[in-house]
Amino acid sequence: MKLASYESSGKGTWGVILGEEAFDTGGVLQDRYPDLKSLIAAGAYAEAESAMKSAPRQKLDSLQWLPVIPNPDKILCVGLNYETHRLETGRAVVAHPTIFARFGSSQTAHMRNILLPRVSRNLDFEGELAIVVGKPGRYIERKDAFDHIAGFSCYNDGSIRDWQSHTHQFTPGKNFPQTGAFGPWMMTPDELGELGELRICTRLNGEVVQDAQLGQMIFDIPTILEYCSSFTRLESGDVIATGTPGGVGVKRTPPLWMKAGDTVEVEIQRLGVLLNVIADEG
Repeated sequence: MKLASYESSGKGTWGVILGEEAFDTGGVLQDRYPDLKSLIAAGAYAEAESAMKSAPRQKLDSLQWLPVIPNPDKILCVGLNYETHRLETGRAVVAHPTIFARFGSSQTAHMRNILLPRVSRNLDFEGELAIVVGKPGRYIERKDAFDHIAGFSCYNDGSIRDWQSHTHQFTPGKNFPQTGAFGPWMMTPDELGELGELRICTRLNGEVVQDAQLGQMIFDIPTILEYCSSFTRLESGDVIATGTPGGVGVKRTPPLWMKAGDTVEVEIQRLGVLLNVIADEG
């Protein structure tokens, strides 16, 4: 099943995506599940499927998309999780995942602009696989990790590199408004299937700038969930961006920055394509 958040008649809703249409199941179930996060928390996917029978439909090309989870309790991001990226940054091998956080307000959606802030021109791309947490939990064991996943999505962890490197703590460079693109939808694990051989690809103005297999992650998904749930309780609707492959703009010669008017796409095989245009903050 594919599930997405979007606007309908000027209000936020969520729906089931089937083919080239969105079914406004959130409108039908508004009293019980006002947002996608609440549906996930209840595990009410059968209700969503049943509500499709009476739900209004809308063509995908007319949607005003929202981030898949517009209101996550938290967004955790894994840094340096592909060997190609670790090598290009010159970072040492580490025993544990490198974790940082994003604010929900830093997100943007499929077909919405990524903003180039007025204080920097150093806007970089980072195509990633995102996990949407389903069943909450603390101290999740590796063997149970996939029982806690509601779905997967595409993420572009847009980074303001000069602000990221102001100090050893790089939170500012990862939290400018409308820099973390998330979408178009989440796909449930049963539909996506095995992840390891799937390719993740980032394109800038149609040119491939990142290309890898998801199975090339240094720390796999069970390790990430086990580690993150050890220092914080994972809640339904939490988002975990699992890291980016090599090829980022900051490590090219000369650096390759995204600029106003550019189009950036993150594609994950079988999952979908997240597309954004870069715009000046204005």
